[in-house]
Amino acid sequence: MKGLNIAIIALIVFSKLALAQQIADDSYHPTIVNPAYPFGEGSMVFIDEGHHNFHTMEGRYASFAQLLKRDGYKVEAFKGTFERVKLSQGKILVISNALNEANVERWILPNPSAFTTKEIEVLKKWVEGGGSLFLIADHMPLAGAAADLASAFGFTFTNGFVMKNEGSTPSIFSLDNGTLLPSAITLGRDSNERVNEVATFTGQAFLIPDAAQPILQFQDDHVNLLPDTAWKFNDNTKRQSVNRWFQLAYMKVGKGRVVMSGEAAMFSAQLAGPNKRTMGMNSPLASQNHQLLLNIIHWLDGIID
Repeated sequence: MKGLNIAIIALIVFSKLALAQQIADDSYHPTIVNPAYPFGEGSMVFIDEGHHNFHTMEGRYASFAQLLKRDGYKVEAFKGTFERVKLSQGKILVISNALNEANVERWILPNPSAFTTKEIEVLKKWVEGGGSLFLIADHMPLAGAAADLASAFGFTFTNGFVMKNEGSTPSIFSLDNGTLLPSAITLGRDSNERVNEVATFTGQAFLIPDAAQPILQFQDDHVNLLPDTAWKFNDNTKRQSVNRWFQLAYMKVGKGRVVMSGEAAMFSAQLAGPNKRTMGMNSPLASQNHQLLLNIIHWLDGIID
């Protein structure tokens, strides 16, 4: 297969196997030195479960939800469509890997929006009025399903697979190599919360509006693959450079805030594949990912500014 080396082929094989065997790592409980709130007294965080989400608070994002609860937040699943009255009961809405019903069992093009035009309008107004949105959309078809919502805030999602040129995983973003960019989120509230390195696990690359602050930026050692079917690549698969494109960024919108992530596993703690390989925050290569997640939530909550 011209243009795809052996390392990338091996990654594809592993990822397809792992995709069907991803379970939450119930043993993952990282230390939180300074919880944001006493237990159960924090802001309400909703995790979307009304849009065929690949990640839910009792499923692959169980460790995500537990980490936030241990930080003092109230965390609940958000069922059904997005409506103003329901959204007003929470401070932060997390949407991770939503899908249109047409793609739940068929990860092929086309990938229509997971959200109706009305829902997108409601979410935009909710954020402008003071709500905080954390939109997480992984590789194709998940990026395609969230593209219209991201576009409403000026972000351009690419419905592909972003991979290192040599095919290895995870991707390591660091202050040292200039791919992790200093920001209010990476600095945290004090020196104990500073993030110097982050690991991500494939995902997508996106473009950001001028008002957004990037956190994770690709260099020329990554490429975007744009297949017609998830995890199926051939000589005709379109490729594009993602040099100076992004995988994590944030922005204030009116009275509210948004964080956009092009990768979801980095905020999970999963056991993947038949050998139960650690993937996400529980990976030895991702020791600061959990602090990044906490810092993101703190920024969305207004604790960090």
